[in-house]
Amino acid sequence: MIRTLLQFIVSAVCLLLSISVLGQTKMDTTVVSDSRYLEDQFYFGVGYNVLLDTPDQVGQQNLSYNLQAGFIKDIPLNQKRNFGVGLGLGYAVNSYYSNIVSSKESNTIVYQVMESSNFNRSKFETHSIEFPLELRWRTSTAEEYKFWRIYAGAKLGYVFSGRSKLVTDSGNDSFSNNDVEKFQYGLMLNFGYNTWNIHAYYALHPLLKEGTALNGNPIDFRVLRIGLIFYIL
Repeated sequence: MIRTLLQFIVSAVCLLLSISVLGQTKMDTTVVSDSRYLEDQFYFGVGYNVLLDTPDQVGQQNLSYNLQAGFIKDIPLNQKRNFGVGLGLGYAVNSYYSNIVSSKESNTIVYQVMESSNFNRSKFETHSIEFPLELRWRTSTAEEYKFWRIYAGAKLGYVFSGRSKLVTDSGNDSFSNNDVEKFQYGLMLNFGYNTWNIHAYYALHPLLKEGTALNGNPIDFRVLRIGLIFYIL
């Protein structure tokens, strides 16, 4: 499935770049003095991570946050340059706080639900490189910097670090968690006006690898992310 997704993304990128080159060649033959501007190429976002498909006894605690930043190459596909695609590269850190406590026994990671009175914080954290692909529409012009935007698409992420951490009154226990699924992908939508833009992301793949279990039941957590995203020219 990952190979198929990667092949699809590579094919889409090649097609869109070809369209962009042809479109740019056509625009160069037309005298349009203000049609070379680009929009929203740097981004920074903050959000809240919601765990979906959790057992009844599992609950989130504290603030499960998301921080993301990166660069998106803006590729207009029309002469007005208000419709196009964006191909990006970014970095994200995600933290998930819940009453699930993980511990490492030999080479096996064990998960259990614990009463919140027995610990201060239980966190699962990931660091990833992300590759967003957006279809972009906006009401901007070369002179207008306050405009509406709707950017929809998909995001592929590679998790290069995953850690579990438990904080109690007696100390901290932290270790590298290899149960995290390395490749994460999902659908996203960014929309708003001027500075304030809503960011939403829905994961199409579980957070942890197949075979990870909690009390004998598979852990099939998926992530819904809601927050704000800010763009810089």
